[in-house]
Amino acid sequence: MICPPDKMTPEYYILIIGYIFGFYMAWNIGANDVANSMASAVGAKAITIRQAIFIAGILNVVGAVFIGSHVTNTIRKGIVSTEILSDPHVALIGALSALLAAALWVSFATWKSLPVSTTHSIVGAMIGFGIMAGGFSVINWAKLAAVVMSWVISPVFSLVISYLMFKTIVKLILVKKNAFIRSLSLSPVFIGMTAFVVVLSFLFKTPLGKTLSIDTWTALLVALVIGGLVGYAGKGLLRRFTRPDDDDSTEQVFRKIQIGTSCYVALAQGANDVANAIGPLAVIYFLVKSGNVGAKVPVPAWLLLFGGVGIACGIGMAGHRVMETIGTKITTLTNTRGFAVDFAAASTVLLASKLGLPVSTTHAAVGGVIGVGLAGGIEAVNFEAVNFGVVFQIMLYWFLTVPAAAVTSMIIFKILQVVV
Repeated sequence: MICPPDKMTPEYYILIIGYIFGFYMAWNIGANDVANSMASAVGAKAITIRQAIFIAGILNVVGAVFIGSHVTNTIRKGIVSTEILSDPHVALIGALSALLAAALWVSFATWKSLPVSTTHSIVGAMIGFGIMAGGFSVINWAKLAAVVMSWVISPVFSLVISYLMFKTIVKLILVKKNAFIRSLSLSPVFIGMTAFVVVLSFLFKTPLGKTLSIDTWTALLVALVIGGLVGYAGKGLLRRFTRPDDDDSTEQVFRKIQIGTSCYVALAQGANDVANAIGPLAVIYFLVKSGNVGAKVPVPAWLLLFGGVGIACGIGMAGHRVMETIGTKITTLTNTRGFAVDFAAASTVLLASKLGLPVSTTHAAVGGVIGVGLAGGIEAVNFEAVNFGVVFQIMLYWFLTVPAAAVTSMIIFKILQVVV
């Protein structure tokens, strides 16, 4: 408790409501963003939806609590000037408006079974609050333009990488008569590449990497060594647990690799996306506690756990909706295709993060699925074409995310100004 019961202030009630809205936003992150990590694995039948929900739920909590940032920017992505936080009361209702507006948009998209970026949702909501509190001058339009660019950068990067990766798998393995033997002999390469990207992602993108402060060359060396070790260790395990007499033995090899890549994305999501729910809540918490807030605020571990549990609940209760859209409605996925999608999404986020480009894991995952769909497959297998009707519908919601969240935030802000 921040205030004793006999000193219940309006800010105290806002904090209680903030907890509710913060949990609701975390719930929506789980319900919508879980598709990024597990959709391709479910679509390729590497795991069931129930298994995906269980695995992603645990890993998101672990990622949020143990790797999630204990310091968060008060204004996500620096798109809105922190000068609007100078008035504590305005900052309180603004953070509350942003939380609810972003959560409502993501919830609507989840109801429509369409994947949207929760990061862009909170950015749009903060823009709406910023405009109402300080006018258009407080918006950093250059950074907003970079977000708009990411709508193109993320899916295109991922599309190209997944297309090339799947084409490589087809050429080196799937069209060969001894496909299973070749898949095993080349497995250290694919596993090692994946481990390399995963290690670099944690060293470059997550709060863990910022804490360790490892320079680029050291990170590359560490990732290369770990990637090599994991690659050959993985080959040994695959030889032991995969049998050549299986009907789809080659796909079985990539099925096991794909589960690993999906688990990584789920862990990284918990570490990075929990800030979308906990960031505004941390602002409310410290405003009520201390009466002011700076450009950055510390985030207690229990708040990270609070957000992680909210994400896990969203995964369990509604994660299947968007998961089915990405995993089954865009194109037919096999394990080799699913691996290409996961590798592309992870590589895109890593590359863009290192280049300082704002990207969305959601957009990267969808771009990867489109890429393998366009790459086709073996002529003897009748793969479905890419369902561009679903793709265009998804893209429409991407473009609507920022303005929809902004307008909703403006409306909620005005209502709260009158009520509070």
